[in-house]
Amino acid sequence: MKPAAQDSNFSIPSTMRAWVLDDPGQLRLTEKPVPQPGPAEVLIRIDAVAFCDGDIRIITRGPPALIQGGLPFNKNFTPGHEYMGTVVKLGAGVDEFEIGERVAVEVHFGCGRCERCRAGMYTSCINYGMNYGEHNKGHRANGFTTDGGFAEYAVNNVNTLVHVPDDIGDEEATLIVTAGTAMYALDTLGGLIAGQTVVVTGPGAIGLMGVAVAKALGANPVILTGTRDTRLNLGRRLGADHLININTENPVEAVKRVTKGKGAHYVLECSGNPNGLNDGMDMVMRGGKICLIGFANEPVPVDLGKLVRNHISVFGIRGEGKSATHRAAALVAMKRFEPKIIHTHTFKMEDLPTAFKYSRDRIDNAIKVVVKIRDN
Repeated sequence: MKPAAQDSNFSIPSTMRAWVLDDPGQLRLTEKPVPQPGPAEVLIRIDAVAFCDGDIRIITRGPPALIQGGLPFNKNFTPGHEYMGTVVKLGAGVDEFEIGERVAVEVHFGCGRCERCRAGMYTSCINYGMNYGEHNKGHRANGFTTDGGFAEYAVNNVNTLVHVPDDIGDEEATLIVTAGTAMYALDTLGGLIAGQTVVVTGPGAIGLMGVAVAKALGANPVILTGTRDTRLNLGRRLGADHLININTENPVEAVKRVTKGKGAHYVLECSGNPNGLNDGMDMVMRGGKICLIGFANEPVPVDLGKLVRNHISVFGIRGEGKSATHRAAALVAMKRFEPKIIHTHTFKMEDLPTAFKYSRDRIDNAIKVVVKIRDN
């Protein structure tokens, strides 16, 4: 079969269908001009996009989106950030990708000039959101500060793209970024050493990818906690060695039992539970490390004395910095785990508001809900 990268016969229209965010919770299908790639950019024909909890927060509340310095409502803004597609046009100087090549995308392209970007922490760019008017310093976070993937086309810098092998389906490719977030969490903790214990709290999409990536990197045992047996069992298929349903078992006691009283080396807190950090401190061994990926909706009390007494390190991450998505994509390409296990529902582009409801309300046990922008 002829490789897709050799096919350059793409007809690019002048306008495209795109969903925009009006009032909170209100998405509207409209027409927008097809964006044009600048230097070091490509135009992507979006083939599929997945819903993330971040999208739900943006659509219903606004933050963490930041459009023209403020809330994203009624600004003709298109959300959506976990998308994949096909390169259909190259900007000036692009030779890293070819027309027709399938790619998945990272969310963030930092300004490249601030201290954080120079250290590879572009998801924490000091100039976050500075991409408009006189405040334009080059930062982009598609679906957060600039138009995202709930549309037929998007422009991305080449630094945000990862190759998608031909044997990886569109739906599966949308989950590479999710796996990249889990990889970034483990990177931030200092890098996983094979044979060390990892606890993942919360079997949502990122938590389940946390299980998969940790196991692929040699963690042993991997312990997954949650409230739904159906999701916990998916974790088993992705590599979890022990499952703990916190409705029927005390998670701290269970972790101590599995680790013979020592506690875990690492905890990935993916649930956003207000007591997640306090539980994590009781799960790790002295000198252990905790990474917060999920976040609560309100301030929570924390026993800081326990952190100090037990030399526990706590980290927070945003997104998938330091090219973690590229490393996650390599694991997917090597079939070290199957992201498609957590893909539960697919909708057409015109049914995107229904997809949003399924994802938000977890209808029919929805985990990763994917919207196919193209029918074939």
